Amino acid sequence: MTVPLLIARALSFTFDPAEGALFDLPEFTIKPGGHAAVVGPSGCGKTTLLRLLTGILCPTSGTIELDGHRLDQLGDASRRAVRISTVGFVFQRFALLDYCTALENILLPLRLHGSVALDGEARDRAYELAEATGISHTLKRRPDRLSQGEQQRVAICRALIANPKLIACDEPTGNLDPARAESIIALILEQANHTDATVLLVTHDHGLLPHFKEVLDMGALAREAADA
Repeated sequence: MTVPLLIARALSFTFDPAEGALFDLPEFTIKPGGHAAVVGPSGCGKTTLLRLLTGILCPTSGTIELDGHRLDQLGDASRRAVRISTVGFVFQRFALLDYCTALENILLPLRLHGSVALDGEARDRAYELAEATGISHTLKRRPDRLSQGEQQRVAICRALIANPKLIACDEPTGNLDPARAESIIALILEQANHTDATVLLVTHDHGLLPHFKEVLDMGALAREAADA
C-alpha cells in the first residue's frame, strides 16, 4: 500500500476567530507522483490552503503530514526546513529576483538547500531543464530582458532544480489565454513525470481539470458547510 505524500485531516483555518473559519476540510490526501488540483472562486481559501499544506502557515486546528513530517506540530524554522527539502514552488507572478540572471534564479533553491551541493552537476541539471523548456538561450539574461513566457519557464525550472517531491503551483496560468495555459500545465506535468514528483495546483480555471486525477472543489466545500 502506497503511503500518501500529503495527508490533511480535520483541517480548519481562520484569520480572525470572530469571523469564523475560512474553511473546514475533513480530509485531503495526495499519493507520491499524483496530480491534484484545488479549484474554486476567488476568496474561498485556495491559496491559504496551499500555504497550509506546504508549511507556510499553521492551521487553526487539524493535522497536516507532508513526507512523514507533522507540519502542524513544527515551529516556523522546522517547517521551513521541510519546505526547502521537499517543495518546489511555481507562482503566478513568477517571483524571480530582478538582480539575478535566469540561471542564477534557477539555481536559487540550491543555495537554500543545505544538503544539495551547488556544483557542476547542479549546473548541468539547470542547463538540462533550460534545454527541455526551451530557454537555454536566455540563461545570462535578467528577468527584465525575458518575455513573460520565458519568465514562466525560468520559474518552472527553479521549482524543479532540487528534484522536489512536491511541486506546488499557485495560479501559474492566471493571466494566460487558454492555449498558453494548456501548454504551461503540460510542461509542468511533463517535467514532474520525469522525476516522479507530485503536483498540487491551485487554479480558478476549470478547463485545466482534465489534466488532474484528483480535484478538490473549495467552492463546493463551502456550499456543503453552509447547507449543514
